Amino acid sequence: MRAVWRAARAAVRRRRLQTLVIGLVTLTSTAAIVVALGLVDAASAPFDKAFAEQRGPHVIAAFDPAKVSDAQLDRAARQPGVEAAAGPFAQATVDLPRETMNFGLGNALTVVGRDDPAGPVDRLDLWAGRWATKPGEVVLNRDPDWTADDLGKKLRVPSAPDLTVVGFAFGLSGTADAWVAPEQIEALHPTATQMLFRFTDASSQDRLRATLDTVTEVLPRDALTASRSYLTLKDQIGSSARAYTPYLMAFGILGLVVAVLIVANVVSGAVISGFRHIGILKALGFTPGQVVGVYLTMISVPAVVGCVLGTAVGNLVARPLFEFVFTGPDAGVLHGNVSVAPWVNVLALLGMPAVCALAALAPAVRAHRLSAARAISAGSAPRPGRAQGIQRRLAGSRLPRSVSLGVGLPFARPGRSALTLAAVVLGVTTVTFATGLATTMTRFGEAGRDTFQVTVYVGKYKDGKEIRPTHGDLALQSLLRSLPGAAEITARANVEVRMAGSAQKVMLEGRRGDRPQLDSVLTEGRWMLRTGEVVAGSAFLRQNDLRVGDRLRLEKGDRHEAAVIVGEYMHNDRRLVVSDQSTLTALAPQEKPIAYHVKLREGADPAAYVRAARAADPGISPDPVGPNTTTQTIIGSASVLTLMLAVVASLGVFNTVVLNTRDRRRDLGMLKSIGMTPRQVTVMTVTSMAVPGALGSVLGIPLGMAGHQLVIPRMANAVDLTLPSDMTDVWQAPALLALAPAGVAIAALGAYIPARRAARLTIAQVLRNE
Repeated sequence: MRAVWRAARAAVRRRRLQTLVIGLVTLTSTAAIVVALGLVDAASAPFDKAFAEQRGPHVIAAFDPAKVSDAQLDRAARQPGVEAAAGPFAQATVDLPRETMNFGLGNALTVVGRDDPAGPVDRLDLWAGRWATKPGEVVLNRDPDWTADDLGKKLRVPSAPDLTVVGFAFGLSGTADAWVAPEQIEALHPTATQMLFRFTDASSQDRLRATLDTVTEVLPRDALTASRSYLTLKDQIGSSARAYTPYLMAFGILGLVVAVLIVANVVSGAVISGFRHIGILKALGFTPGQVVGVYLTMISVPAVVGCVLGTAVGNLVARPLFEFVFTGPDAGVLHGNVSVAPWVNVLALLGMPAVCALAALAPAVRAHRLSAARAISAGSAPRPGRAQGIQRRLAGSRLPRSVSLGVGLPFARPGRSALTLAAVVLGVTTVTFATGLATTMTRFGEAGRDTFQVTVYVGKYKDGKEIRPTHGDLALQSLLRSLPGAAEITARANVEVRMAGSAQKVMLEGRRGDRPQLDSVLTEGRWMLRTGEVVAGSAFLRQNDLRVGDRLRLEKGDRHEAAVIVGEYMHNDRRLVVSDQSTLTALAPQEKPIAYHVKLREGADPAAYVRAARAADPGISPDPVGPNTTTQTIIGSASVLTLMLAVVASLGVFNTVVLNTRDRRRDLGMLKSIGMTPRQVTVMTVTSMAVPGALGSVLGIPLGMAGHQLVIPRMANAVDLTLPSDMTDVWQAPALLALAPAGVAIAALGAYIPARRAARLTIAQVLRNE
């Protein structure tokens, strides 16, 4: 074994090029796979762990207290299929004044009367203060990442006594926005009774629905007013991760296949060019199995190093990506606590070297079969007749002699050329796929960005105090329009409302002004024209199983408004519905705009407008529109991975040209001796890879287009987006013409340096060993 290791170590040092190629390709592939599999795991595993620790409810159900009693609900909770239940809890919806936004709360607060943060279901994490035990106290549902500075402050509740904040608790399932003592809830006028269920079989929505039907069949008809499954929350939290996973998996798989092809090519070339080395090893007493071991070890050393470095790089890249992906109100405690799972690292560290070893096994077995005498006498030159016939036919063409010789060279080693062609094809596939992905994401990020350049927010905080504008609503809109550079002004207000028949809150956004569509991209229907018409995002429609033309009833306190969905626009907020200002005013007359969106005249400076707005009213916060960070993250990571894989494919070509040059050193010497110039040698060598490069474009571009059409819909579906056709139909003639030289460019890039080295060889250097 020591002899095998010493021989393999010497081969690694001697064959620096193939060691570098294998190390780089395994590093790239491993890093992409670690990030992709880490995201796949992070989309569900951390949630499952946190959900299990808190004994989260599989179903949160709301019942009408006028139709069902607490005793009936207790009996229903003992039905078959119910593992555990908590409740009944009285539930009230409280409309809060706008200043309560300082507490991190919305306008509509779901409050539950509960005497204990523990229990058989939904064990809350009381991370600050204490539990509410008497009237006048409240515990707020707040993420532990927040501060507890609001402890002891008063929460003003209309038509009820003020509540003192005595604690902060966090429940991943979001069963309530706040909790009070059962003695307090009656003063808040509860309208529903909450039950929290854990079922013995919670594997799918169908199973959850079936068990809930079993529970409710013993209750009065229509007693159940709304319900929500934990799978919905799990889908919301993991949707961002699932949006990134398809394209990262695509790069990971492409990198893995390129790794296999290049490793097989490298080992095959090492066996062919090392016949004499194999013969000497066998003559010295190495058994066939030991010779195979030498070549597998020679591949495994750089592969293991590449995998270790790739795993480290993947973990480094994954951490900021996870921080970016798992942000937002739904992420909860998962934000900042998600990392690459240990099994992903173990799989990468063990799996990638194993794949490389398997790729090397077939050519290594060839060394196993060779006898010592045959190996020493075989030489490295290809058998005559493989390429000469093609070159003779090409010689009769009008092509320059150096070009016709180069075109015939790949046929001398058809197996090696096929592996090189496959690597180039995958390189072109990667470039094509990344180009389509970048085009789609650029169009997505720029959609509607020209509709406004500055957002002016109402209100400003300084030294912990809120400063309100000195101008009223209409006066402020008129002021902003009068400032230099302003062309159009659109006001935006929002308010939390309820949709009849659903426990989910709805954020109703009312727009008024010159461009009510703002930056929204309509995918179906039209924009609202009158009171009672709304336009909903694609995620909202999917979440609530609605479509354009359906009607819904929106409620706010004792007010309600019937609305019809007249359009669908591209948005992934599952709660957002857009209307005109009159529809919002009908539900919430006191609500005023919270922001004004300003479209500037062509050539106007956004920074100058921001300075003018700040000077005009100290109670507003104008900000220029910033870049789309999600788009930048995807395009940036895809560009880096594409560059790495394109370079790796070029290194595969580089290795092939080096091996071909070694094989044909004698031929090069003869050609130079009869007058071929160094420039012609360079042209001949580069041309030998141009043909596989051209074929790589012909085959790789359609594969990249197919990959784009396969991956983009899955990325959009992961976040419940419907993309318009102009974002997915990116393959027009100019784009395809620009991609056509990709294969030749990859091949020429990899072939040029060894071609120049071959051109500098002197006749004496080449023929001195003949």
